[in-house]
Amino acid sequence: KATMKSLRFITAEAFVSNAEFVRKSLGGVAHNLFPLLFKASYLLEQGEVIHDLVENWPLVDFNMGKLLGTTVDYQEDLSCRTCSVCLESCLTGLRDYVLNHPSPYVKRLKVVDLTGIKDVEVQFCECKKTMGRWARTQLLSKLCLELLVYLQQTQCNPGAFEISVDVLIDLFVTERNYELVMQALLKKCCCPLKICCVSFRSDNLDLQKFFYIIKLTDPSLLRKLEIVHNVRLEMEHLEILFNSIHFPLLMSLTLPARTFNVQRFTATDERMLTNIGEKMGEMTQLTELSMPFSILTGRIQKLLSPLKTPLKMLDVSNCSLNHADMAYLANSFHANHLEALDLSGHKILDLYPSIFFKLLSHSSSVLRSLTLEDCNIQDTHVNMLILGLSPCQKLQEFKFLGNPLSSQALKHLFTFLCELPMLKNVEFPVPRDCYPIGITYPIDDANLCRFDHQKYESVAEDLNLILLQANREDVKASTPLFGSYDAAVQETNNELGAYLIKSFKETLERFTTSLNKMS
Repeated sequence: KATMKSLRFITAEAFVSNAEFVRKSLGGVAHNLFPLLFKASYLLEQGEVIHDLVENWPLVDFNMGKLLGTTVDYQEDLSCRTCSVCLESCLTGLRDYVLNHPSPYVKRLKVVDLTGIKDVEVQFCECKKTMGRWARTQLLSKLCLELLVYLQQTQCNPGAFEISVDVLIDLFVTERNYELVMQALLKKCCCPLKICCVSFRSDNLDLQKFFYIIKLTDPSLLRKLEIVHNVRLEMEHLEILFNSIHFPLLMSLTLPARTFNVQRFTATDERMLTNIGEKMGEMTQLTELSMPFSILTGRIQKLLSPLKTPLKMLDVSNCSLNHADMAYLANSFHANHLEALDLSGHKILDLYPSIFFKLLSHSSSVLRSLTLEDCNIQDTHVNMLILGLSPCQKLQEFKFLGNPLSSQALKHLFTFLCELPMLKNVEFPVPRDCYPIGITYPIDDANLCRFDHQKYESVAEDLNLILLQANREDVKASTPLFGSYDAAVQETNNELGAYLIKSFKETLERFTTSLNKMS
């Protein structure tokens, strides 16, 4: 639906639609109009105008999230438009801000904040070309290095070196852009544009490189650390990381699959785990913890009890939790603060329903997102599940892919879900009766798509009709077969694929070598 524009905004759109005219007139534009003109030119994808506005930015700060967010003149939030034309113009404008002014004393810009940009699945910009987090990391690093080379080579205005602008950004580093980012961080002190890493994500990266670059980011400022795919970080490396680097402001930590495996624990490993728990306890801001696909049976208390601040987000999907782990979670002080919880891969309704409901009732006043994928939830569990979810009136998102539920059970569940007033997003499984008889759960990737698509479409229509009849068009219901959208994976999937093939090849070679030795 169309968003109302004020007369000021409509006038701003008319003004920025002629780049040549803007360039000539900028000197006479009142400083307080720059934010308005910036949002108007971003909406119209006027790259040249965006560049010129940033190059001549007269204010102390430039905050992308605020500039593009809801404003009085135009309510629509544009911060999820990662339009390539607009973002590139922004960043090159920033470089030219440093280079192109004869009088440095009018330069007031001190902080540029790029962290408010949100990467989403569906883009509304005209050019349909996006610049994701990885590409933004790459471009900013490249521009900082180019700037340094240029300033050193030419007899440019010495005032340029006196400029110091902190550029707050969410860095995303992989093997492919590591060298560039590392160089930019190493030379940060000499560059007028200072890269300030607020959040750091690393995929497909050698451990040594990860350890080196994380130290360069200035960990004392880091609020979010995500070590996700193909970084071979195991428990002993995590202990070294926490022992050698302090993260006083860290609020969110994501660890790669298989960081912990208690199945092969020795006494030394137990001490290591205790130490890691204590180190996390020193991170007084930590409220989000994600450690999927680790084997943590019976050790959740050891890891989480030292935390001084209650967790708001916890992902322990596929962590082989037992009764004692669930009991600890349900009775811990975290339970009353959990806004997002992922317990996928645990047969909670088979094994410990009462403890699970206790956990739900404790977190019900704040719980916004619940994920129960591959939890063997069956038709016989649906009434019980409804009972458990009933107090969760703040729930906005419920994901339960991969559960063996029939069409009938899904309809029953959807009728209840309509009653949750804040619900916005539901991810439901392909009904069991759409698959061939005898299919076993969890369904492997090879059989995931082998269902009756026509029947599925018909059921999906019925489920949407239930929402429609309850006046809940605001709820989006879908079945993303291969999991939810991940902007970072989407952007680097070619590199991710190549990395997986490489490590598969290495494993095969090692296997062949040992076979040859045996024979």
